[in-house]
Amino acid sequence: MLSPHEFATPMLVKAAREQIDLNREELDTLLERQVVALEQPAYGAQRPRLTRDGVSVLRAVARKH
Repeated sequence: MLSPHEFATPMLVKAAREQIDLNREELDTLLERQVVALEQPAYGAQRPRLTRDGVSVLRAVARKH
């Protein structure tokens, strides 16, 4: 089960992934559970992106409201 912060982080990744602090504690869990992945662009810093599972999590949360 994900914590409230772990549910919120994929929303932040979707909305503003360039602004996500990669030191966020929640990212470790989300990477482990394959909700987010880190991508390394040809230039610039790593940034998180939603995986297929991450998109599914957001859709499931949206249906609950």
